[in-house]
Amino acid sequence: MVFVKVGLARAAAVEWVMEQASQMNGFRGAYFSGSTVGLPDDAELSVASDVDVVIVTEHSEPPPKLGKFIYRDTLVEATYLPWKLLASVEEVLTSYHLAGSFRVDTIISDPTGHLSRLQKQVSRHFAEELWVRRRCENARQKVEIGLRAIDISAPLHDQVMSWMFPGGVTTHVLLLAALRNPTVRLRYLAAREVLMEYGYDSLYEDLLKLLGCANLTPERVEQHLDELARTFDDTAGVAKTPFFFSTDITAKARPIAIDGSRELIRAGNHREAVFWIVATFARCHKILEVDATPELQRAHYPAFAAIVADLGITSSADIIRRAEDVIKFLPRLWETTEEILLANPNIEAAK
Repeated sequence: MVFVKVGLARAAAVEWVMEQASQMNGFRGAYFSGSTVGLPDDAELSVASDVDVVIVTEHSEPPPKLGKFIYRDTLVEATYLPWKLLASVEEVLTSYHLAGSFRVDTIISDPTGHLSRLQKQVSRHFAEELWVRRRCENARQKVEIGLRAIDISAPLHDQVMSWMFPGGVTTHVLLLAALRNPTVRLRYLAAREVLMEYGYDSLYEDLLKLLGCANLTPERVEQHLDELARTFDDTAGVAKTPFFFSTDITAKARPIAIDGSRELIRAGNHREAVFWIVATFARCHKILEVDATPELQRAHYPAFAAIVADLGITSSADIIRRAEDVIKFLPRLWETTEEILLANPNIEAAK
C-alpha cells in the first residue's frame, strides 16, 4: 500500500480550492471534512483514502456533488454545501454530519469571516454533553426515519441501499458518543474499536448480525470482492448517467473501493469490509440499470445476488424484516450510547 503525507495532500486540496473552486459563482468559503480532520500533517494517508473538501456556496440549491478527482497526484472529494446550513451555531452543533468538521480549524478559505467565527464557537461547545447527546439523537433519528421509508417496489439494489445505509448509522451513534469521527467506509471498524475500549464487545457482534456478516469467512468475503472488482470495472466502463456517487465508481476511485477493501480483508478485518463491498455492489447495479445493456446487467446480477443472499436477504420481505430488527435494536443501542456518554472522560459540562 502506497502512502502520502496528509500535509502534502491537504496542500494540493488547498491549491485546487484557491485556483479553481474559489472562482465559481456564489463561492462563500471552503473547509476540510472527513477522515483527515484532526490528523497531523506528518500522518500517512493511503491511496485507499481521499481528502474531503466542502465548498460553501450562497446558492440554496448547490450544483451536483463534484465528487472524486485527482489533483496534483492527490485524490480529492469535493462536495457543495448551501450557506444557509451554516448560518446557526446551534444547528451545526446538533448536526452530526456538520459539527465534526468544525471541531478543529479546518478552514481553507473564508472570504466573509463567518466560517472562522463559526468554527471557534462550535469548537468551544463541541464536547459538551448537551450537544453530544443531540448529535447522537440526530443520528438515531436518521436510522429510524430511513428504515421506515424503504420502497419494496424498487429494484433490489435500491432496497439494499435503503436498508443498509440507515442501518449502518447505528455505528455512528456510538462513534458520536465517543467523540470519534463518524467515518463512512470504515464505520464498522471504528465502532468495534469504541465498543472494545468501553467494554461492550458483545454489542459489536450484534451489529454484525444485524448487517448479516457475523459468520462470513475471510475466503468468502474475498471471493465476493473479486466479483465486485469485475463488476466495478465493467460499470466504470459504461457509466454515463450522473448520480451523486458517480465518481466513486471510476478508475480513479478504484483504490478505495477495491484495494481498500482487500487491505481490510488481508488485515483480518474481513467482516468490517463487507459494508462497503455491498454498498459499492449496489451502486454499480444502480448505474448498470440505466447505462448498461441487458446482457451486461444479467452477467453481473448473480454476483450481487450472491453476496446479498450471504447476508440473509433473498426477498423484499427479508429487507423489511431486517429493517425491523434494527429498529427493535435501537433501545439497546441507546442504552449503550448513554453509558458511553457517562463514561467518556472528554465529555464536558456546559460552559
